[in-house]
Amino acid sequence: MKNLYYLALIVGIFMFNCNSPKTTVNKKEEHPNRIKQNDTVTIANEELEYEIIIIEPGFNFWLQSSARPRGYYSQQFLENRNQLLVIEWNQRVLQPQRFNPNLYELQIDYQQNIDYGYEVNYLLYNYFIYFQLTYNQRLGPFLPRI
Repeated sequence: MKNLYYLALIVGIFMFNCNSPKTTVNKKEEHPNRIKQNDTVTIANEELEYEIIIIEPGFNFWLQSSARPRGYYSQQFLENRNQLLVIEWNQRVLQPQRFNPNLYELQIDYQQNIDYGYEVNYLLYNYFIYFQLTYNQRLGPFLPRI
């Protein structure tokens, strides 16, 4: 009787361990794919002849998940901050020996006397915040805040 009990126990363990392997979903692999979708933001206005193209992996995801909503800042606030941040950005573009030329590739033509509208100022300001937080940079006298 004792032998029958051990035999049943061994057969039960064997059958339990012979179960087919289960497929698992690796969430770490899904996350980068979700971030990489729609990473290009383009804003254009043919009347003013300007265009902003932001190609930055993760910016759209960050904008939707972490940035302050549209309307949180006034257009005047965004214009003032963007003017300061663009000046610093353009100075860094002109000094590739001092600042990483892979981070600061192109100058930004942002003129104070042109009304670019709320959307352009909002996206440009949030890109500067995203850039500073992502690459541990500090543009201008203000700490990047969300």
